[in-house]
Amino acid sequence: MSYTVFALKWRPKNFDEVVGQIHVTGVLKNAIQKNRLAHAYLFAGPRGVGKTSCARILAKSLNCKDGLLANPCQQCASCKEISEGRSLDVIEIDGASNRGIDEIRVLRENVKFAPTSGKFKIYIIDEVHMLTTEAFNALLKTLEEPPEFVKFIFATTNPNKVLPTILSRCQRFDFRRITAREIASQLERIVTAEKINVDKEVLFAIAKSSDGSLRDAESVLDQLVSFSQQKISLKDVISVLGLVEQEVLFEITERIIKHDPQAALALLNKLIDEGKDINVFLTNLIEHFRNLMIAKVSKADAKLIDLPEDICVKLLEQSRALSLDEIFSAFNILANTQDMARRFDSLRIGLEVNLVRLSCEKKPQANIAAPVLQKNTERPMQPPAEKSEKQHIDKRNVVLPQKESTAIKPRKDAPIEDSAADADVNITLEEIRAGWKSIVSGLSTIKMSVATYLDEGQPMKLKGATLTVSFPMNCSLHKEALESKDNRAIIEKALFDILKSRLRVNFNLSDEVVQEEEGLNHPFVKSALDMFNGRVVKEDR
Repeated sequence: MSYTVFALKWRPKNFDEVVGQIHVTGVLKNAIQKNRLAHAYLFAGPRGVGKTSCARILAKSLNCKDGLLANPCQQCASCKEISEGRSLDVIEIDGASNRGIDEIRVLRENVKFAPTSGKFKIYIIDEVHMLTTEAFNALLKTLEEPPEFVKFIFATTNPNKVLPTILSRCQRFDFRRITAREIASQLERIVTAEKINVDKEVLFAIAKSSDGSLRDAESVLDQLVSFSQQKISLKDVISVLGLVEQEVLFEITERIIKHDPQAALALLNKLIDEGKDINVFLTNLIEHFRNLMIAKVSKADAKLIDLPEDICVKLLEQSRALSLDEIFSAFNILANTQDMARRFDSLRIGLEVNLVRLSCEKKPQANIAAPVLQKNTERPMQPPAEKSEKQHIDKRNVVLPQKESTAIKPRKDAPIEDSAADADVNITLEEIRAGWKSIVSGLSTIKMSVATYLDEGQPMKLKGATLTVSFPMNCSLHKEALESKDNRAIIEKALFDILKSRLRVNFNLSDEVVQEEEGLNHPFVKSALDMFNGRVVKEDR
């Protein structure tokens, strides 16, 4: 006999064997038991989650010789014919290759004929969204009032392309992506029955790579059985799928936490030498920081992270070394790597620059944020004891426009709102704009995430002692992050230290502000060129 692949051999034969779709199978079983069956169904959802399998099971339940059964007998001629795809009463149509009006006209003519042996004549149309608008319109009348013995079951991965007039005539069921845990459990049942020697961590790696598709996972397992000699190991999975090991993600994050850019670059170079796809690595690293965020907020809820418990515990431990602001900053920097890659036509350069950037980022200074946490007030922190102008410049290593005698010193006992209302700050918007890059650079020595966000903004208006900083419309994340009490206080204190004027800052989004295309003039690009002693070969804008 010819070999049958796992995806076909282990296709569910009844509703109880369908994995991860209890919200669909439960309703269908109740409808069959109560004999409350619709004339048309629409099964929508991602690939490989059981849409077509459920359509066949429903067809068997309707035409089983033992009557309407939630779990068909699987023994009668009708059940066997439907399972083998040779039933004359169950017609399966590929919507992609039979999408025209002529094919639908043939269907309308054939609908009139009664079933040959079963109770119902059932049409299963896969990828129904591929039908043309004319074909859909030709189907409308038949779909709304079909003969009593006809049932329609449509399956689609893109329900948004199905005409609303078709949707309104169907009962719709939305299939969901299957979780990695559910897929791993099903794979474990398969390898046990097939007597395949495999590590448990291998099954979870396959499940994670399948992106919620059980069929994809079964196909990968089939491929690995052919690939390996005896026991399937995690190395086999990594070799076949080009995956990045979970331990590597923990290791490179640990090097970022320990501010070790050289070790981070060495690990990246090792992955590239091993032939790993850095696109996959970047995606996995972004997902790792997402998992760190979830672990920190939810205390490593396994349901939210969808990873084995031991991995969730490690995520929780690593998340304790990072603040949420640092995680958000890392996520933002890594997400912008793709934009940098487009400029230099190389993902490696952008990834190396941003790994170094993350590894060199300094944590917020405790003595800056502490006073804000101790006071229930919106005012910024009081300036420190009198220091000379030289001390400020030495500390931040920046040179900004200064006012020696004309700056007005605000009252120390007045709230910042009072200062903003009454004081006539002796500094102009042009002077603030002239020193804006230096202000951002000075903030990077205090809290890199604040500097990163603020760098996208522009000082747009100065009214009294209130400075308005505007961001592009797509930078709402930057605005929300900077509006927190801690970050706002850090910015206002830095403005006081550098400009010698107490200012209150407001943030807004404006379509007048466009993100700068700095290209080779961007400070991070310059630092990368200096670090690697590189030269520019090509610049695309």
